[in-house]
Formats: sequence, structure tokens, C-alpha cells
Amino acid sequence: MAPHRSGPNLSRIAASLGVSVASVSNALSGKGRVSAELGERIRATATALGYVPSQAGRALRTGRSSVLGLVLPDIANPLFPQIAQAIEYAASVAGYGTLIADSRGSIAQQTEAIGRLLERGVDGMVIVPRRGTRVADIGCPVAVIDTPSTPGNTVSADHWHAGAQIARHLIDLGHRKILVLGNNPASNVQNDRIGGIKSALSKDARAEVLWVETIEAQNGAGCLLGLAEKAGQGFTAFAAVSDLPALRALTELQQAGIGVPDKVSVTGFDDLIWSSVVRPGITTMRMDMKTIAEIAINALVETIEQNVPKAVLADDVPPAHRVVTASLSRVPMQLIARQSSGPPGEA
Repeated sequence: MAPHRSGPNLSRIAASLGVSVASVSNALSGKGRVSAELGERIRATATALGYVPSQAGRALRTGRSSVLGLVLPDIANPLFPQIAQAIEYAASVAGYGTLIADSRGSIAQQTEAIGRLLERGVDGMVIVPRRGTRVADIGCPVAVIDTPSTPGNTVSADHWHAGAQIARHLIDLGHRKILVLGNNPASNVQNDRIGGIKSALSKDARAEVLWVETIEAQNGAGCLLGLAEKAGQGFTAFAAVSDLPALRALTELQQAGIGVPDKVSVTGFDDLIWSSVVRPGITTMRMDMKTIAEIAINALVETIEQNVPKAVLADDVPPAHRVVTASLSRVPMQLIARQSSGPPGEA
């Protein structure tokens, strides 16, 4: 078996040019006194030999790992892998790697996940907090993706105006009695979306809120949310705060023989990956993941690079230097109108 050969190190580059290792190190790091002519020769030789800088060595020199942490509230939720992909791509464009941790829907697990990432020496973190939690100062720069109503938020989708937009869509179709389906009253995001829906109601339209988090399937089938009865009470539109309860509503109504959208309409939020392939396709609000990720990463990297080296980042650094804020914190959402919404019929 042939011996493993690693890439060229500084000593090999120095030997090939007959210069000191210190000169090579100074030329490649941009530090120290090296003439322009020699520096150019060293860099050209390093390139020709296929030299790749050691990430560990760079971390020792700069006090930074060039790695960011990403904490998600529940990676089993189909929304969050989409966010993770957008964050990882934006970080890679900025020259950073990404470590991902899952809170598994638990405040305690969220705290542990943050601690594990700190132990691994990340330069900063992007945190999508668990519902209703506030991220305190943790000792490194943090970008928070939640909702503008969350203290310390860096960037988010404009959930309030998205709620108003979906409500106007239903009102324009002729709906006047709307049932809003939420699944966690402690969620800032859901409360903002519901607030936006209510704010857009016209004088002759009204909405009621039904929290369905604890209502599970009974006997493994049949009605899950009691929506057939609600349709009988005159509700013609069911506006869910995410596509998951929207799918539950769609399934229940169809099982009860209530056509969607010829009798009632169903809408959701987040445009999850399957929302366009179920039948009927779910009308929903789509987040601009790419823009949200870019704003979060750019603000975080700017804070990291303007901050003191991580090796001395301690309690003497004011929390304001660690909490990332962005001038543009609300990113508009886009209405995706599909087959699940239409004019009200005779339920």
C-alpha cells in the first residue's frame, strides 16, 4: 500500500525556494516583513504545489474558527431543514462552515445545544428560538431569526403583514366568517400572523381563533378539529397559521364530504415542500428564505469581524456587541394562491 501523502506544508514551500519558514508564513498570512517580490514568489509556489492553509493553524493565529453554529427548535418540522439549507449556503458564501444543533422542542435542550456549540469554538450563532423563548447573552455574537416582536430579533419574515395579506385574499374571494387555526398560543410568530389576519378584516367580516395543539385524532380516524361542525355554523374559510394544521383541516373536511374549495377554503403558511403536491394544492404564504439567511449571516459576520478576538470575548464585552441587529428586520412574504381557496359555497 502506498504511503499517504498530505498536501505541502510551509517547510516544503520554504525548502523549494531556499527561504525561511517564517518568511513563507508571513507571506501567506499577510503579516510581517516580506518584500513584494518574494511574497509573490512564495504565493505562486504555494499555489503550484497545491498548498491548502490549515484551518486549525489559522484558528490558532486569529482566535477564530471560521465556523458558525445554527440552533433550530425542531429539525423534524419540515420548515426548518429549508431554513438550515439557506443558512448553510449563505455562511459558505461568507467563508464560514456551519454546525447544526437541534433543540428538539425543549427549552432545556436549546440551552444544551447552545452550550455544545460554544464548546466547539464557533465564532457566532444563528438561533431560531423555541416558541416563546428569549435568547439571552451567551458570550458570542448571535443572530436571532424569529419575529419582529421578539426582543433581540435580527431578521424575520413579516408575519403580521403576511397575515393581513392572506385575510385580504379570503375577503376578496367573498369570505366573511373565517376560522383561524393555531397550534401554540405561546408562539410569537403565530400570534403575529393571527394579529395580521384580524387587522385586515372588513366591517362585515369576522374571525375566530381555534387553538388545536392539544386536539389529536380520536380513535385513529374521523374528525380531528371539529371543522365540519364549524362549517355548519357558517364558517367558509379556515386560515391555518402553518401548512401542517392546514393539511389536517383539508383532510378532515374532505373526510366529512365538504368540498375544498367549492364549499369552503383552506389556507396555510410557509409553503412546505408538499403543499404544492397535495390535492387540492394549499394556498399559502411563502417566506423568502434566501434573503432572511443572507441578512442574518451578513449581520453576524460583520459583528464577528468588528468584534474583539473570540479568545478574549468575555464579560468585559458589552452584550450590545454580541447581539446582532439588522436595519432591515422584516422580509415580506409572498402569497402563493393554489386550488384550496375560492369563493364560498353552500357548506
